[in-house]
Amino acid sequence: MTAIAFLIGVIVLVLGLAVSIALHEVGHLLPAKLFGVRVGQYMIGFGPTLWSKRIGETEYGLKVLPLGGFISMAGMYPPAPEDAKPGTKRSRFFATMVQDARDANAETLIAADDRVFYKLPVYKRIIVMLGGPIMNLVLAVVLFTIALSGIGIQQGTTTVASVSQCVIPASEGRTECTPTDPVAPAAAAGIQPGDRFVSIDGTPVSTFAEAAAIIQRSPGKQLSVVIDRDGAQRTVQFTPATTDRAVTDANGRSVVDASGATEYQTVGFAGISPQSALVRQPIGTSLEATGQYIGSVAQIVSQFPVRIYDVVVDTLNGQPRDANSPMSVVGAGRLAGDIAAVDAPILDRVQTMITLLGGLNIALFVFNLIPLLPLDGGHVVVALWDGIKRQIARLRGTVARPVDATKLVPVTFVVVILLVATGGVLFLADIVNPVQLL
Repeated sequence: MTAIAFLIGVIVLVLGLAVSIALHEVGHLLPAKLFGVRVGQYMIGFGPTLWSKRIGETEYGLKVLPLGGFISMAGMYPPAPEDAKPGTKRSRFFATMVQDARDANAETLIAADDRVFYKLPVYKRIIVMLGGPIMNLVLAVVLFTIALSGIGIQQGTTTVASVSQCVIPASEGRTECTPTDPVAPAAAAGIQPGDRFVSIDGTPVSTFAEAAAIIQRSPGKQLSVVIDRDGAQRTVQFTPATTDRAVTDANGRSVVDASGATEYQTVGFAGISPQSALVRQPIGTSLEATGQYIGSVAQIVSQFPVRIYDVVVDTLNGQPRDANSPMSVVGAGRLAGDIAAVDAPILDRVQTMITLLGGLNIALFVFNLIPLLPLDGGHVVVALWDGIKRQIARLRGTVARPVDATKLVPVTFVVVILLVATGGVLFLADIVNPVQLL
């Protein structure tokens, strides 16, 4: 069953990624058609075509490798300048690439046809190119909303799971009570597993975190606690004991001092452990999660060379990889399989899988905004460059020639080679030294 669950997780990830790519291209397709651009192809994947169907002037289809997609717009670039010169022997390789790009672009042009991309106003070209990443962003928000507000996240509830019988300072590192340990306040007050906290010290509580915060800041202070037991409310009193707790940082890790010893702080303690349950979050939580994911992915992208180097070093040294290290589709697939196969309630696994797909869409959003061709961000830069060039020419009383972006094909070639190389490194690392779920 574990192997079947793993396979299901991989399949869900592949299908989810394919849908994300398809919607990304729809984000380009819709505004392009809305602005009147002639779109020859809408394809998902690369390589030989598995299936296609022409509807109107556009051919829709699927290709062998579902690792991307594209739409073919007429006149993506302006016609080659009449005075364009062939390259010298030294640059013949790149000159040939530029000419091939111009020839391919020329095939999409039809005489006296103004339904071409390069003739659109700058703002429309930007809308077309940003349509794909924006679609991924919207999809991520939808997925996070389903995961966080539709299903929820595991949180401690106000229902008591267990009650400690004694107070044991965290610094002593033991779990068993001794005859000299004081009785835990909650046990002394008669609180039982299954009781649900309604309010503490006059403050209504809806989560365990809210209840714990009141208790921890009230050592030595008697608190009046309203609980619900079997549908009937009753009031009990207890005074939180004074105990120590390890200080943790924003990531939940213990803070140590200069000597390496764990730091502790004095807090109130009642001796209560909560039941956990999937708690639905407010709708706005998905926007917060989206912002956090964008920041995390942007940080990874900004440090990409360093991150790739760390992946190589960890793999060669046999060290576990950072959980936040970049990964290939293979790595994402393995992670999805691990999530599906983990020993946890099915709804928890579904929630985690949806969150993973949301994170992948954020990665597609951020990655495609990198201002380098052939990425969408590179096309946006070209459009802005063309607009600035036209404005300068207008101020001078002249007419600017459209930006010949085919001259950037060598740069595009280098970017593609780098992407393929890093993808190969991550592919091998994800096989030899994958990111571990736990």
